[in-house]
Amino acid sequence: MGGDRVTTDNRLQGRRIGFIGGGNMAEAIIRGLLAGGIAGEAIRVAEPVAVRREFLAKTYAVRACDDNGAVAADAELLVLAVKPQVAPAVLAQLREEIGTGTLVVSIMAGVPCSALEAPLQQGVRVVRVMPNTPSLVLEGASALCGGSSAGPDDLALAEALFALVGTTCRVDEKLMDAVTGLSGSGPAYALAFIEALADGGVKNGIPRDTALALAAQTLLGTARLLRETGEHPAALRDKVSSPGGTTIAGLYALEQGCLRGTVISAVDAATARSKELGK
Repeated sequence: MGGDRVTTDNRLQGRRIGFIGGGNMAEAIIRGLLAGGIAGEAIRVAEPVAVRREFLAKTYAVRACDDNGAVAADAELLVLAVKPQVAPAVLAQLREEIGTGTLVVSIMAGVPCSALEAPLQQGVRVVRVMPNTPSLVLEGASALCGGSSAGPDDLALAEALFALVGTTCRVDEKLMDAVTGLSGSGPAYALAFIEALADGGVKNGIPRDTALALAAQTLLGTARLLRETGEHPAALRDKVSSPGGTTIAGLYALEQGCLRGTVISAVDAATARSKELGK
């Protein structure tokens, strides 16, 4: 679960690592790098907001500036952590600074590898990654795919990077929008469910703070149980659904409210929006 991760993968050691954008996800990856034994002095961050630069430099002992080009030119591994809406302008600005010796890793939602490669020099290696916000506590879920010039070593390097903040998997690029709709947006769905579960407790007399703590731990523990047992969710659910008991009564109410259909529709909607962002 959460806590320090120590990597045994040496692929990241000795590399100059740069970030274009110093927001929350960049910070999560930096935390993972430091926990994995990478020195702060090996990490450079380009961030336009002065207060944010000062925070990152002071908190993590990384080198922070407001010059995208300087960071890109120096990096062997460059993480693009800016909003997808500014991707074309940022990539065009960095064309001359990014050569074929640099691996570009993008965490911009909805931006396909082809759109990342087009403004850059021919042959630049690109890996596209979709992480999620639990990376902030080193419990993220990240899916990745490679561009036309990315090889097995490039994908392995990107996997080593994101393994520091959670779990990783490789997918075909055609599935990345669905990944965005599922695990990228999924934490928001989980938080909505936790809030609703706590509200149910409050409705039945449990104090708010107690209800929220119970709801959050229930989802956390259930996720760990599922992951560590490897059993199907339905099998674990059946174990707590006694005939005529409380759980099956609650599950019946969820079915009446079309919980599963609603969640599937949420993934559909987020997937569709990710496709729109990529156009």
